[in-house]
Amino acid sequence: MPFITFFSTPKPFTKPHTNTIQRNAIQSWLRAGNDIEVLLIGEEEGLAEVAAEYGVRHLPNVARNLFGTPLISSIFQLAHEASDSELMVYVNTDIILPPNFQEIVQQVANQADDFLAVGHRWDFDLTEKLDFSENWDENLQKDARAQGKRRGSSSIDYFIFPRKFYTHIPDFAIGRTAWDNWMIFHAHEQKLPVIILTSSLMVIHQNHGFGHVPGGKNQSGEAQKNLTAAGGRRNIYYLLDATHEFRHGKIRRVRWSLVKLIRHFERWTTPEEPKGKRWYFSRRLFKTWVKLEQKGL
Repeated sequence: MPFITFFSTPKPFTKPHTNTIQRNAIQSWLRAGNDIEVLLIGEEEGLAEVAAEYGVRHLPNVARNLFGTPLISSIFQLAHEASDSELMVYVNTDIILPPNFQEIVQQVANQADDFLAVGHRWDFDLTEKLDFSENWDENLQKDARAQGKRRGSSSIDYFIFPRKFYTHIPDFAIGRTAWDNWMIFHAHEQKLPVIILTSSLMVIHQNHGFGHVPGGKNQSGEAQKNLTAAGGRRNIYYLLDATHEFRHGKIRRVRWSLVKLIRHFERWTTPEEPKGKRWYFSRRLFKTWVKLEQKGL
């Protein structure tokens, strides 16, 4: 059985740019280790053909909400049922993973039995098919560092966890807000170490728009339903809420910083309802730590 199972739900492959970035992403996953499998979930146009082209497994029949959007609960259930891997990796289909991915994850798994591993991403404009020849990752990472930008703690694009976890998930709509934040919140609730891999893995996000989301990713009716399913704003956690980091081959406690301290107070002050002085104060704290993080403090 493979050590890692990657799974994701791509968008339709009908638009040229979407087709390009999704193919780039999937091909990078196939090069992310020598003991992996990839599951592509859904019935979007072109998906079955791409899965067959790359020799990966295609899982149709994903459950959807009233808007026709695939549900995270169904995606994870299908992946769990289809896989017997030790570790599962959900990853967005605009994310390029480096070839040392499995190596780093193996080191983490050797030091922790139960965990959720996440990390920051680098945004980069990539409009052409990647050339996966020798040193492709080094060249891409060099360009991304020079021309791209590392995003902050609110951008969460992949989750690594032992297969026994996340077997029951609320009916979140994929591609909308809150569900990725809930994943980190749930790990806290389960007393799992949340491990940041940023210093060991450079993960690249291929920039794109959100024209496919009616009303925008964070403002649509589906986004509000996701927020309710997550249990409200107090359950919105970020990468900044990680408890551990993987650095220089070792897992260790995340060190406190000014940004992390402000985020801690924001989390503590956020009320159940978005109103009143406490809500106003928590939003001020949120804006403060976001600005400080953008400045690298």
